[in-house]
Amino acid sequence: MNNRVIVVTGAAGSLGPVVCKAFAKAGASLALVGTKLEALEALAAELALPAEHVSAYAANLTDPAAVKALAEEVQKKFGRAEGVIHLVGGYKAGSTVTEMDVADLESMLDQHLRTTLHVARAFIPLMAANGWGRFVHISTPLAMAPNAKQAPYAIGKAAQDTLMLALAQELKGTGVTANAIQVKSIETGPPDPAKPRTGSSPDEIAAALLWLCSDEAGATNGARIPMFGRA
Repeated sequence: MNNRVIVVTGAAGSLGPVVCKAFAKAGASLALVGTKLEALEALAAELALPAEHVSAYAANLTDPAAVKALAEEVQKKFGRAEGVIHLVGGYKAGSTVTEMDVADLESMLDQHLRTTLHVARAFIPLMAANGWGRFVHISTPLAMAPNAKQAPYAIGKAAQDTLMLALAQELKGTGVTANAIQVKSIETGPPDPAKPRTGSSPDEIAAALLWLCSDEAGATNGARIPMFGRA
């Protein structure tokens, strides 16, 4: 990563620590973002990076003013931002479209679409100003082919993907790319030899993210990389 400054949102979640450790090992400086500062500071300590190469920030990413302030703090600390790994998300589903609680849909739009929108609007100008940047979020095949009773989640992810695709078109020629990794499920425990694997491990996802944030991935823009090919 050659001292690239990478912002990881949802850094202390189920996937975040593995991703952060992979990027730290590769030489990145990290801005760790989430809702609970104590967990982020604990993760920063685990990374064992020099103080000038890591910082933790608690922020409400559904609030555009809070995200703008976050970007200003990252710029003040590191002088730049060169990549965003957007891991914030959640899941609400289980009812038909005619029976679902509209609040569930709004929650999914908040977590998937609006957080991505606010983060992109705050950080992409910083990356474009430097002529290099990577913006990546985690998506799902359900965004393109939803199952029954999964409308809130599928709509939220589809909206997030559409935002990414629009960004990719607008970023052509800037040195900044926008992409997504499609994951069916994240396998956080050891694999069960008796069961077929249908998901992706955090290490596999981290490896894909490292590649998308590399110089070699500069020609990849507006892609939804599938990581659900086992089954």
